[in-house]
Amino acid sequence: MKKLNLLNITLGIFVTLLLTGCGSDSATDTKNNGEVQGSSSNLGEQLNYKITGIEPGAGTTELARNTLEEYENLDGWELLESSTAGMLSSLDKAIKNEEPIIVTGWTPHWMFANYDLKYLEDPKGTFGGIENINTIVRKGFKKEMPDAYKIVDRFYWEPKDMEEVMFAAQDISFEEAAKNWVEKNQDQVAEWTEGTEKVDGKEIELVSTPWDTERASGNVLKIVLEQQGYKVTLTPVDPVIMFQAIATGEGDVSVAPWLPATHASFYEQYKEDIVDLGENLTGAKIGMVVPKYMHIDSIEDLQPKE
Repeated sequence: MKKLNLLNITLGIFVTLLLTGCGSDSATDTKNNGEVQGSSSNLGEQLNYKITGIEPGAGTTELARNTLEEYENLDGWELLESSTAGMLSSLDKAIKNEEPIIVTGWTPHWMFANYDLKYLEDPKGTFGGIENINTIVRKGFKKEMPDAYKIVDRFYWEPKDMEEVMFAAQDISFEEAAKNWVEKNQDQVAEWTEGTEKVDGKEIELVSTPWDTERASGNVLKIVLEQQGYKVTLTPVDPVIMFQAIATGEGDVSVAPWLPATHASFYEQYKEDIVDLGENLTGAKIGMVVPKYMHIDSIEDLQPKE
């Protein structure tokens, strides 16, 4: 089986869209008696009608572009591609200064535990509804590695489990955070591995995406498989490369696809060449998110650029 060449893969960092006026002159005029104005009438001006997203290869970036097209009241707004790390830095700075900011955030994510945030209503449903994170494998994987197949097919956990690993990984590595979670949840791990035989060094290519959600799930599954004797390579790539890798057999397993909306276009492109094992997590969500101190409740509350 071919292995992915990390040197030829453009890495991305997960899912977030940022609208911020941090550093602009107008942002210094957003406070009034200790409260952020952030009203629909002046918010666009405060933020210079700029929407900053994450990597161009992310499914959320595609959904963000579609949102700009579908909402007439977003006429004149621009999407500037950024990174997850940049978004989180700007979000932190804005909240510390009580400045207006809008991000397209997602759950599970530790930022909801760290900050008081809320989703904006999305009446047109451009970001989709409740999302699942699915497990996909290459064709032939079940026949060649039946015990590993059973483990990855049984792999399922709750958003709170993923958030626990993500939050712990703010102070330690994701690998260490995942090891701690596995040690703490041996009963659940035993359900995934029940009735399977240990092996001696069979290689598995686990393909993921380079965002905290998938760093959490990828590292947990990697450790579980390694405890069963597999030699696991965890490779983070952009979503389209992830689907392509499983479809072509360059990768064996991925627990990173967000469906039905976020990665829908990639799924449709490759669905005939992959095996979908269904959800490994339910209750995920993507959408525009703001600090609770902002006086805005819906995407429709934003005003077009004059």
